[in-house]
Amino acid sequence: MLKCLTGALAAAMALLALPAAAQENARINELTFHSEALEGNWEGSPAVRTAMVFTPPGYDEHPERRYPVVYFLHGYGATTQMYQDLVHFEQALDAAAAEGNEFILVMPDGYSRMLGSFYSNSPTTGDFETYIARDLVAQVDAMYRTLPRRESRGLAGHSMGGYGAMRLGLKFPDVFSSVYAMSACCFNVRPYSIEDAQAADALTDEQVAEASFGTLGAAPFLSAWSPDPDAPHKFETGLLDDGTIDPEVMARIAANSIIPMLPQYLPSLRAMDAIALDVGNEDGLKTDNDALHAELDRFGITHTYEVYEGGHGDKIAGRIPTHVLPFFAEHLDGD
Repeated sequence: MLKCLTGALAAAMALLALPAAAQENARINELTFHSEALEGNWEGSPAVRTAMVFTPPGYDEHPERRYPVVYFLHGYGATTQMYQDLVHFEQALDAAAAEGNEFILVMPDGYSRMLGSFYSNSPTTGDFETYIARDLVAQVDAMYRTLPRRESRGLAGHSMGGYGAMRLGLKFPDVFSSVYAMSACCFNVRPYSIEDAQAADALTDEQVAEASFGTLGAAPFLSAWSPDPDAPHKFETGLLDDGTIDPEVMARIAANSIIPMLPQYLPSLRAMDAIALDVGNEDGLKTDNDALHAELDRFGITHTYEVYEGGHGDKIAGRIPTHVLPFFAEHLDGD
């Protein structure tokens, strides 16, 4: 009996001594946490949020290693799962690791009642700036083996997320060191007409509940940039009794466009290790991106700008492994 017990113990010890099974592919994890920054928002969006966290191949069997982190912000009217279904980020991380570039990639939830937060700080939608740049980053650094420093954090996004990447890059240069904006919106001042104001003023709860991409008009911008605690949807449309628009509302919209913001954040831009913009030649947002490229040149801000063959969303999946992750491999500090 003693020999049997001794043999079993030896076998168990031998198993414990074996190296951990190799994690040959990137893994998808779900992080759920409470963001203080989103508490008490007027539209009632949840303060408990989820993020997809992708760890690279080999993460499990190398507990001594730490990794740079790329934060990716999704677009308007979409969810993290929709972008994952399109891009398959774990495959992009596998391809990067095969080239010797290993990252953790984090895609947070940027959804709101109006289908998109524009990653802005609003009492109506909530403080999405602090939620991403402070609350989320702190959670990821606490729960994953990151390199918790700005030089090892990059920020990217597509469409609304590209706007968010530029916006947060301007405001949090102490958190992120490199920015890549894909097919971004809202660089130029957004037109806002009487018809826009009238449609937003007439918006019903039923229309909001049944909304899909493009059906809410200007309401998402107003929710993010023109708060009003007394209005039915908690945003001010600016529609006046005489049929004109309150110039203060127009000013709020203009003030949250990237190009008007740019001069006051030149020190942040100059502190960036790298900035990249790209857009398809058939994308309706090319005009915005052309304008920001010209403005960055005018102020002497080093950046790269590429116009490629394609539309707004048809090349995203291909460009993340071939352009976005190589950009961060070049510019983020590793272990």
